Amino acid sequence: MSALKKTALTVLAAALLPILTAVPASADTKAEGPDKEPQPPASMSKVGGARLSKAGTQVNLGAGAPVLPKKLSGRSWIVADAESGDVLASHNAHWRLPPASTLKMLFADTLLPKLPKTKSYKVKPKDLEPVGAGSSLVGVKENLSYTVHDLWLGVFLRSGNDAVHVLAAMNGGVAKSVQDMQEHAEELQALDTHVVSPDGYDEPLQVSSAYDLTLIARSGLQKKDFREYCATATAKFPGEPIKPAKGEKPEKDKKGKPKREFFEIQNTNRLLTGAPGIAPYKGIAGVKNGNTTHAGATFTGVAERNGKVLLVTVMNPSSHEGQAVYQETTRLLDWGFAASGKVKPVGTLVPPKSAATNVSPTPTPVGADAIKAAEQDKPFAAANSGGTGGIGTALALAGGALIVLAGGVYLVNRRWPLPDLVRRRPHE
Repeated sequence: MSALKKTALTVLAAALLPILTAVPASADTKAEGPDKEPQPPASMSKVGGARLSKAGTQVNLGAGAPVLPKKLSGRSWIVADAESGDVLASHNAHWRLPPASTLKMLFADTLLPKLPKTKSYKVKPKDLEPVGAGSSLVGVKENLSYTVHDLWLGVFLRSGNDAVHVLAAMNGGVAKSVQDMQEHAEELQALDTHVVSPDGYDEPLQVSSAYDLTLIARSGLQKKDFREYCATATAKFPGEPIKPAKGEKPEKDKKGKPKREFFEIQNTNRLLTGAPGIAPYKGIAGVKNGNTTHAGATFTGVAERNGKVLLVTVMNPSSHEGQAVYQETTRLLDWGFAASGKVKPVGTLVPPKSAATNVSPTPTPVGADAIKAAEQDKPFAAANSGGTGGIGTALALAGGALIVLAGGVYLVNRRWPLPDLVRRRPHE
């Protein structure tokens, strides 16, 4: 064998090794049972606790705790306390499955700090070339300019793969963005996640898990912009330049550029905006939904009731019930709020590797204290020098309007009140 051939084979083997070793656990499962549904691996990751590595439903019901809902068909799901990180119940929590557009949460959590929201960018034709056939789109057009803020609205509300790829281009390209996302996933200890495409489009070996998606959402919700975008129900998105009437000059904006048409976009999260057969969930404030051929329907949601904040992720329900992923999320949220304080946790959402893990002796302000702080538009007082491992967010619906009470971050001791989101819920 020539030296050139040996070198080529060595390079090929080196390139294939990480892919071959990263085969998702679900790829090895066998279809069993009358419905030939894929079965979870017998053993999965132990991140967050040994119980979470087991197949099947994990829950420790205490005195007075309600039983889990009967109508649950998701291949994988999890119910967790967003602030403490306690996992109240789970089902195949670490099963590595295609994530669909819920992976955009990782994309946003990774890139939001890198791109100033006021920055404007003119879209190049090559930026949109990687967008997969049949992708969900917000309507980004080549040779037109958009702000980063516009593009994030397109990502969160319309799940626009076109907006994702333009933001990826601004970050140095798809390959770099995928690498950044993978590194961030590892920092979050979301070790079930293998990123291939930044938008969640079906790709071989692209996987995550209900545990990881919940972990990623919890991290994203530390960021004010992330919280605001994922709670936005409707927004205006820039379209084509306004065509002047015959014989007239084009209208200009304050910057001297041709004025643009704007069209309304609505969030595809049906627990936020509602849909036939689905009412907006009381207390919902995001996070992200997805749906592809291989992933089926996926969803991660955050909601608050009476100062308790829960995160629920449901992946690929097999039920033929309409809007099953939202119906099952609703049942799990209802159960979680009713079961809070009456179940023993089966695991925990681990903090990022670099996060301080000291538990603050000062509880997150909720109720009247949080509302007062929000009205004053002042940060909550520092808890201690060690930081907090919890999300520190309290969200509530009051008087038919979404009122955001409080937010926090892992490594910073201040907590910020979120802006009033009433204007984003015109359906109420």
